[in-house]
Amino acid sequence: MSLFACRKAKEKLPLFAFIRGVHQETILAVAILLSATIITSSCSSVSASNGANAIPNTPQAAINVNVQISPSVAQVSPGGKIQFSAAVTGSSNPAVVWSASGGTISNGLFTASKSVASATITATSAANPDASASANVTLSNLGPTLNYSGYDGPAELPLVYLQTSIADTPAPGSTITVKAGGNLQNALNNANCGDTILLQAGAVFSGKFEIPAKPCDDQHWIIVRTSAPDSALPPEGTRINPCYAGVASLPARPSFTCPSLTNVMAKILFTGPGISGPLLLMQGANHYRFIGLEITRALPKEHLWQLIVTEDENVSSADHLIFDRVWVHGTPTDETKGGIHLSGITSAAVIDSYFTDLHCISRSGSCIDSQAVNGGEGSTPGGPYKIDNNFLEASGQSIMFGGGGGSTTPADIEIRFNHFFKPSIWQPGAPGFVGGYTGDPFVVKNNLEFKNAQRVLVEGNILQNVWGGFTQHGFSIVLTPVTQNGVCLTCEVTDITIRYNQISNVAGGFDIGNVNDGQGPFAIAGERYSIHDVLLENVNKTQYKGYGLFALLLSSSPKEVLNNLSMQHNTAFPDPDGHIISILDAVRPMPGFVFANNLILSPPYPVLSAGGGSTNCAASDVPITALETCFPGYVFAGNLLVGDMPRYPAKTWPAGQTFLSSVDSVGFVNYAAGDYALSPSSPFKGKATDGLDVGADIDGLNNILSGVE
Repeated sequence: MSLFACRKAKEKLPLFAFIRGVHQETILAVAILLSATIITSSCSSVSASNGANAIPNTPQAAINVNVQISPSVAQVSPGGKIQFSAAVTGSSNPAVVWSASGGTISNGLFTASKSVASATITATSAANPDASASANVTLSNLGPTLNYSGYDGPAELPLVYLQTSIADTPAPGSTITVKAGGNLQNALNNANCGDTILLQAGAVFSGKFEIPAKPCDDQHWIIVRTSAPDSALPPEGTRINPCYAGVASLPARPSFTCPSLTNVMAKILFTGPGISGPLLLMQGANHYRFIGLEITRALPKEHLWQLIVTEDENVSSADHLIFDRVWVHGTPTDETKGGIHLSGITSAAVIDSYFTDLHCISRSGSCIDSQAVNGGEGSTPGGPYKIDNNFLEASGQSIMFGGGGGSTTPADIEIRFNHFFKPSIWQPGAPGFVGGYTGDPFVVKNNLEFKNAQRVLVEGNILQNVWGGFTQHGFSIVLTPVTQNGVCLTCEVTDITIRYNQISNVAGGFDIGNVNDGQGPFAIAGERYSIHDVLLENVNKTQYKGYGLFALLLSSSPKEVLNNLSMQHNTAFPDPDGHIISILDAVRPMPGFVFANNLILSPPYPVLSAGGGSTNCAASDVPITALETCFPGYVFAGNLLVGDMPRYPAKTWPAGQTFLSSVDSVGFVNYAAGDYALSPSSPFKGKATDGLDVGADIDGLNNILSGVE
């Protein structure tokens, strides 16, 4: 088996049966057994003739030192903590030295990383360094017990998950040091598989650099990294931020902590020529890991296409690439369309990294869609991909797959523990407004968009700040398969699982549909979506210039109707003047619709036809009539609808719903403070149709999101 990828491998990623609402104590009781290896020192007599190979004299008291580590049964969530202890026998000195991979440890208190599947904890005797004990820890979420293979509702989960720890990318070869002023391209050309290229910390390497193809394999990676020691960087599995490049803060971005303001990153700076750079992945480039680098641009007032891109996305271009703890960014007022372009790449990961200032300028600019990470174009297979534990800032979409020409669909995509973000100062009229150097604002669209993707898991992300104004209406997540002027005839969006995410400060939650966009032939499919345990809050149609919806559903494609959409156990607060669901241009029924056990603020007009006249299946605006007409065989049950709806009393809805006029009767732990968990005394505790709480699993959501922001 490849060290980089596993196909449903239980030893690599815990694969649990999907059981929502299991108590944490129960999960701990079935935790993964730590395999402890006890190493005891021993020696035998060695003659003096052995010279340098002779074992030095060791006191007999040290020879029999043993170390034991506990607990022997444990499990920890990504970003979580667990206390270990060690017992030393055979020595009067009980002290041990702790070490850990996959996280950090201090006095036995282990803090897990966010983006690795396992960790190793080691306690070494201070009296005898040859005596130690180690424990292999499997990391998994301690909130809900989730499955990572098979199906989540109607959606098939990824078939392949990438393994991206340092241990999975060995580089046992030589070290090549490139000092300030040195020739980085020569180092790249001359490196052998298994080598490590050290770029002087704090130095700037200007130009456009080609990453060449070499006959590397899973046991011989090429590492390109800062020369700063590991101790100067965030621990493996921990997100980097700009303070490691000597930048204490960025305006209107979340604050970050700095251990020091010393620049320990090496900067790779694009100075041209060309419209993309500074990193160009040549055809066949493979098995590269980039660590601790700042990747950016110069050339003010020049349009830049992509900072990291393949030589040709229409040929077999690059594979087995990891971008680990890198800061990828444009400049505050220039036009930088993309950070990492994944089209033409297979088996790639973007982990623990930071993306900022990626934007297109409206009216006077050269592009309309900018992304931190994008893909889903070209003629080569895409995926598997892992995009975990990053700060993702872009004006268009933080992540987008599709939107251009292509003949394949990227598949098996993992998007977890990321913070999707747009600075408020990008919104026209905001205090401290910042736009393009031309004075025009940046083109803002969505947080996450799929136009061409298959088998995607979107889990444990925070998505913040979207407003309308540039062909979009402030939706956070968009699922719309599109052929893009007929140049992606195989485009599809299928098997998408969106679970345990928090969306806030937007004009709408979801824009989902198979559309007749006038761009040519229709996409081949848009189906099998599972959306559950999502918290949608602070939806404001006026402030963020949109519709104020939970979801907009569209089905105008005569070729492939939207089908098998499941939306369950979500907690959502649409704008009081918005809607729960709006249905636009739905000319054909959409089968397989499930809307169950959701807790939703219900505006006065909860289900609304958004256009299409009498041909729209939702033309009546009466909930039960619209559901029966638009969604044959639908399930609409167990929902708690909160709000004043004088025109739509209970008789206008399917049976089995609960209606409240005020949130005061729900029994939230603390609604005013934004704690939307149900209190033990809530009448809706455990009253969903499946015996769980109505609405999202807020406790599980909080556990998964711990440390993401």
